[in-house]
Amino acid sequence: MAELSNQLMAVTVLSYLAAMVLYAAEYAFGNKSHIGRAAQRPARQLVGAGAPVPLDDPLPAAEEPAPKRDRGVLLGRIAVGFNWLAFALHLGTVVTRGIAADRMPWGNMYEFTLTVTLVGSAVWLGVLTRKPELRHLGLFAALALVMLLGADGLIAYAPVGPLVPALNSYWFIIHVSTIILASGIFLIGAVPAAMFLVRAGYDEGKRRFPYSLGAKVPEAALLERLTFRLHAFAFPLFTFGALIAGPIWAEASWGRYWGWDPKEVWAFISWIVYASYLHARATPSVKRTVATWIAILGFATMLMNLFGVNLFFSGLHSYANAGG
Repeated sequence: MAELSNQLMAVTVLSYLAAMVLYAAEYAFGNKSHIGRAAQRPARQLVGAGAPVPLDDPLPAAEEPAPKRDRGVLLGRIAVGFNWLAFALHLGTVVTRGIAADRMPWGNMYEFTLTVTLVGSAVWLGVLTRKPELRHLGLFAALALVMLLGADGLIAYAPVGPLVPALNSYWFIIHVSTIILASGIFLIGAVPAAMFLVRAGYDEGKRRFPYSLGAKVPEAALLERLTFRLHAFAFPLFTFGALIAGPIWAEASWGRYWGWDPKEVWAFISWIVYASYLHARATPSVKRTVATWIAILGFATMLMNLFGVNLFFSGLHSYANAGG
C-alpha cells in the first residue's frame, strides 16, 4: 500500500499539471462568455433617416452571424475533467497512505501537506460546481496545488512508520483535522485574493505583468466576496484547532498550555494576521485592496509555519521527518 500511495502521488501531480495546462490553454485562447462573443461581433453602422444605429443593437435574425465555436469552452471542460481525475487520484493517495500506516494519514509534514492540498482541491471543485463562471481561476488553483505537492514530494517525503509518542492521543484527530480543514480553505482562499489584487490593478489601467493577467479573470467584486467568504468560514476552524484544541492537547502531553514553541508562535502569528484581515474587511474606512493584502500575508505565514518551521527550526512540533 505504501508503494501504491507513492505511485498514485506521482500520477496525481501529473494530472493536476495536465489540468493546469488545459486551464492555461482556455485562459490564453478562449473567450470570456458574452464578452468574448461581443468582441467577435463585426462593427457596423446603418444609416436610416440620418440617424446611426447603435453598435450594441442586436442584429436582425436574418443578419445574425452564426456563433463561432469557442475552443476555450472545450478546453475548459476537459481541464475540469482532469481536475476531478486528479482529485480522485489524490484521494486514493491519502487513503492508501493511511491504510499502509494503519492510522490517520497526517503524522508528519509530508502527510499533512498531502491532506491539506486534498482539502484545497475539494474546496476548489466545490466552488467551481457552485459558480462555473469562476473557471478561469482554475489555472491558478491548479498551479498552487502542483507547486505544493511537488515541494511536498521533493522536500518533505517520509517513509511510512509509526507515530511519534507525543502524537498518540485522540487529540491527534481533533486538533490536526481542524487545522487541515482550515489550511485547505485558506489555500484556496488565497487564489481569489491574489487575483482580486491583479484584477483591481487591471481595472485601474495597469497593464504590466502581473496586472495583464486580469483581463480574463472574473470581476473584482466577485473575487473579493469569494475571498471573504472562504476566510470567514476557515477562521473559526483555525481558531478552534490552533487556540483551543492545540493548547488543551499540549497541557495533556507536556504539562503546559503554551511553551513558545516555534510552531505555536507562528500559528499565533497566522491567527493574528487572519483576524486582522477580517477586522479590516469589516471596517468601511479600510480599502478592500489593503484588507486583501493582509489575507495574502496570512497565507505567507501559513506557508512559513508549514515548511519553514519544520525545516529550519527545532521544537516539540518538529515532525518533518517523523514516521509516516
